[in-house]
Amino acid sequence: MKALDVRVGALAADRLAREGWHPELVQGLIGASGGPKWLILGRLDRALYQVLLAKRETPLTAVGSSIGSWRHAMLAQDDPIAAYDRFEQAYLAQHYTSAKPSIAEVTAVSDQLLQAALGPDGPRAVANHPWMHSHIVTARGRGLTNATDGPGLALGLGVAALGNAVTRATLSSSFERVVFSHTGYSSQVSSSLAPLLSGFNTRHVALTDANVAKALKASGAIPYLFDGVTDVPGGPSGAYWDGGIIDYHFDLEAIEGEDLWLYPHFGAGVTRGWFDKFLPWRAGRRLSVGQLIMLCPSEEFLAQLPYGKIPDRRDFGKMPEAERAQYWQHCVAESQRLADEFIALVRGGDPLAGVSFL
Repeated sequence: MKALDVRVGALAADRLAREGWHPELVQGLIGASGGPKWLILGRLDRALYQVLLAKRETPLTAVGSSIGSWRHAMLAQDDPIAAYDRFEQAYLAQHYTSAKPSIAEVTAVSDQLLQAALGPDGPRAVANHPWMHSHIVTARGRGLTNATDGPGLALGLGVAALGNAVTRATLSSSFERVVFSHTGYSSQVSSSLAPLLSGFNTRHVALTDANVAKALKASGAIPYLFDGVTDVPGGPSGAYWDGGIIDYHFDLEAIEGEDLWLYPHFGAGVTRGWFDKFLPWRAGRRLSVGQLIMLCPSEEFLAQLPYGKIPDRRDFGKMPEAERAQYWQHCVAESQRLADEFIALVRGGDPLAGVSFL
């Protein structure tokens, strides 16, 4: 049974056939929102660094929302493998005092997890990495959503959801995309990055040692699960929320140019924004994008996991803590197969061995 599904667009396939896998092959890296789903990609991320990216010298535009931005932050550490090991251990061991913890408790645990991911020198590493140029996507509230709690926030989210069901364009009245971008951000990077972040007014704020942690926290702040984040150094004032509200899996169809984008993802289907998850005509779409290389677990791999799925946030309410921890640990162990297959592909003689085409 094949565990890893490697899906490539036409342009990417041509480049792979001519050049093979090498550290400078891709110019962009995408990290999606998804909470606990990241656990299925942690071992693959480590392998990606070890056999492909570790010897890279040219800038890599790493765009991420929520847990995707956290994964990129770990890849930007002086020792990415140690960062992943710390975070994985802390994530699997997270504990809550009840089956329905308070927002304050969830936020406190999230802070501990972020500290595990960053370690003592993480902010400096992320803000100043020589080639891992992180772009941390957040959604700043506008109007009713520019509050950290209260009935007005609930009303604002409801209005945003209803408007989004008609057209995504209405989200711009409820949220503004604010991207905390590496200091290597330039007009050249802007031309390749802008299509992926299309459709909304977008502000770019310089990523610094002082705002890395708050920007990452903001990028994963789900309303009514976590506290909203305010006063991010260097950014406009207001309440910041999960970047996945606007860019859950990103607008892949908007990718332009010759640059290749690598997308380790939780599955073959993509959903552009968080509210789109609840709209069957927008959720889980399969796209054909010439510049894209997707790495994701195969359907056969997913089917043999307990419950036939990867970890997700709903597990917290459905399973006792001990059962959830055991299930998650099993999925992490199984995910090593994704990493092993990727390593074999990169080191093998045929760069397109076993791939499928977008």
